[in-house]
Amino acid sequence: MSTPLIHQNTIISPVVTEKSYSLAALDKYVFQVDPASSKYQIKKAVEDLFKVDVLSINTVKNGARPAKSRKTGRHINLPTSKKAIVKIKAGQKIDLFTALKS
Repeated sequence: MSTPLIHQNTIISPVVTEKSYSLAALDKYVFQVDPASSKYQIKKAVEDLFKVDVLSINTVKNGARPAKSRKTGRHINLPTSKKAIVKIKAGQKIDLFTALKS
């Protein structure tokens, strides 16, 4: 499956946790996305890549936080991250999550 160049950097990876699997039963899927992407960009990327109808999107953004480098001992700032919880139309599935279950 070829990825359109527009959506290439919007969705980084799926979030694979126990909570994300329990949300998949409710037709909600969790993705790690680019922190600069908007809800509209995320919606278009999911619709184009997985051929599903998106009903709503909730985003959670974690800001940069300070940490101490184990290698050098210097204080650094860890980068920001953003998750998107995507609700799709009932009856539709994203095969990526069902393939990981089995």
